[in-house]
Amino acid sequence: MTSRRRSRTVSFAILSLATVALVGCGSPAPPTGSESAGTPTAAGAQGSNPTTAGAEGSKGYGKINLVIFNEGRPGLLTERGVVDVSALTRPLGGQDAMQVLITRYDELKPELARLAAEGAAQPLSAVTLKAPVPRAKVLAMGGNYREFGARKPEPMWGFLKSTDALLGSGGTVVLPEVDANIFHHEAELVVVFGRAGRNIPQAQALDYVFGYTAGVDVSARMPPSGAGGGRGRDITKMPISGGKSHNGFAVLGPAIVPKDEVGDAQAVDIKLWVNGELRPNYSTSDAAHSIAESIAWATAITPVEPGDVLYMGTNHQGLGSMQDGDHIEMEISRIGRLTINVTDPSKRRWPRGVDVATAEGVRTGSGGPGSKSRPLP
Repeated sequence: MTSRRRSRTVSFAILSLATVALVGCGSPAPPTGSESAGTPTAAGAQGSNPTTAGAEGSKGYGKINLVIFNEGRPGLLTERGVVDVSALTRPLGGQDAMQVLITRYDELKPELARLAAEGAAQPLSAVTLKAPVPRAKVLAMGGNYREFGARKPEPMWGFLKSTDALLGSGGTVVLPEVDANIFHHEAELVVVFGRAGRNIPQAQALDYVFGYTAGVDVSARMPPSGAGGGRGRDITKMPISGGKSHNGFAVLGPAIVPKDEVGDAQAVDIKLWVNGELRPNYSTSDAAHSIAESIAWATAITPVEPGDVLYMGTNHQGLGSMQDGDHIEMEISRIGRLTINVTDPSKRRWPRGVDVATAEGVRTGSGGPGSKSRPLP
């Protein structure tokens, strides 16, 4: 993250160059998507490329779905594949290229829409998607859901995840060889910032949002160390969470969808399947604190830049274990679907299905996530 400010300066230095590059690159239109309450669509479940369904999650929306692919090329995710739009940001790639697309979106939108509809696309099976903001600062809200109304809103708190934890759709999460009680999959709406700011007022917070993507906040639930739990937490700070910052533990994707194509992000449905079994299944309307409230709170502690992200927290009632060989798909209505695979060198095992003890503990306030779990003998 040491190069973040310099990267922004370089990004803006290429604006005139990128304007000259407003030429074709492209590919067709938006995703189509399953919003069923059951198993994922066939395309998503088989997913030769895990983000085939990523384009699906926003039927009727998603005319512009911004991605980073292969060695850091910016692109558009469409029904026919991925359109390379690197001519619009050349010579920049990766995070710097996405910052250009975000900060110049109003200017570039007509050309991006044209490319999405008409440009030549590479098949999804021929590309590798990266996290759409591969060097973002990663903010995250904790305990931010009412668990289907069972809990009243509590004081806001949150944490940071390491930038090195970022992983794109189609990637593989390798469970680290740490003495975790369990590894959980937290399916979350993720805010992508479009402007730099600190101490952002709640009334203006949504003006700083560029768009949204889907995220899995992978969490290693560690045995008690005397430093966690919710009691005694300093809500004036956002510390790095070690158990949530292992490589691959901040899954993002498949694409960033601009907010004007998402509509009300406080009313989207979030679902996650493990090997075809539906687990989390909730609406962002269950959030204890709104997107605007969360942005105001978080930016009072740490500043953000274009392309930084804020995980909005999760409803814990559908959490379950992640273990070796799992294939996980997550979908947010009007935003898209991502997929990941899981490997565990230690081949640890936990009971399958929803972690009922965690669901009850969080719902009733009687125990933290994973506090009653341990690997099977």
